[in-house]
Amino acid sequence: MTTHATAEQVRAAVSAVIDPELRRPLGELDMVRDVAVDGDITRVGIALTIVGCPAADRIERDVRDAAASVPGIADVAVDVGVMTAAERSALVERIRGTKRMPFTADSLTRVIAVTSGKGGVGKSTVTANLAAALASRGLAVGLIDADVHGFSIPGLLGLVDEDGRPPQPTRLNDLMLPPVAHGVKTISIGMFLPPDASPAVAWRGPMLHRTVQQFLTDVHFGDLDVLLIDMPPGTGDVAISVGQLLPHAEVLVVTTPQAAAADVAVRSGVVARQTGQSVIGVIENMTAFMLPDGSVLDLFGQGGGEAVAAALSVGGLTVPLLGSVPLSAALRRGGDVGVPVVIGEPEDTAAGAISAIADAIATMRRSLAGRSLPVSRS
Repeated sequence: MTTHATAEQVRAAVSAVIDPELRRPLGELDMVRDVAVDGDITRVGIALTIVGCPAADRIERDVRDAAASVPGIADVAVDVGVMTAAERSALVERIRGTKRMPFTADSLTRVIAVTSGKGGVGKSTVTANLAAALASRGLAVGLIDADVHGFSIPGLLGLVDEDGRPPQPTRLNDLMLPPVAHGVKTISIGMFLPPDASPAVAWRGPMLHRTVQQFLTDVHFGDLDVLLIDMPPGTGDVAISVGQLLPHAEVLVVTTPQAAAADVAVRSGVVARQTGQSVIGVIENMTAFMLPDGSVLDLFGQGGGEAVAAALSVGGLTVPLLGSVPLSAALRRGGDVGVPVVIGEPEDTAAGAISAIADAIATMRRSLAGRSLPVSRS
């Protein structure tokens, strides 16, 4: 018995295809145009969001496969067009919605700022690996590289070309779509520097504040479970801006076991609290590791993480030491090649420590302070 497909069946199949950047079905985005069926042949029209859409080949391939999966279809022709300016503007408004700032205290997204008192403690490496670990657990994860002067997240996640240049986000009018690596939607100032520019940013307060604000309002992360922010070290302009824009954010403090690093790390937690943010834990990085002969090397000493956690546990609040990450060649290698160790070498001791910290964060109860609850009078 011969099966005859209908245009409605093909349209339904194609409309379910997910746009890889917007993470929504093509039908919901009004990207499916005319669909015609003639016997076992179908012709499908789609409209991409912009000319030169980086996901064009994948979308066309997925549309072709979806149409061909309909019983009775033997051949598929795909006509690719581009949205008009009016259609694109309408799409942007529909995606953005009424809220300019999506990450308010009422949002279901947990916002976690990862900070440190000083540079060189491995904060960005820890952040990138935490993001990948959380994403691997099925959570929708976004990552903002707010370390504008020392951005390194694109490289740590492999979002760079052979020359070390990060990709530019796709733009829909004034809305930006963040690139994705290891399931993590990522934005960094490094993605906006011209190819012929030196990879250095010499900005002061107002420009830094505007950059952080744009990352929060003009980048379409979609529905996230967790938004991680890789903060610059110290308590400067960006820390103040994030505190003003996201006073409800949670904070993770990264330190090494060294007393000098721990003393400075406490300050970043204290400043976060002064803006209203809550410190949810301390991560100790670069702890002791085992040598081939079985001996243990405490290169940076001991006790820094516990000291920071104790110093921040004041006023009846307990700040836990969430975990200690040992020095690891695998962790360093992963950063060099852009594959987080939790993905590339999950059996490594550092990967295990970071994965355990990710589990603790994922199961941690979120504070309801500052959030409006859906309570109504009966």
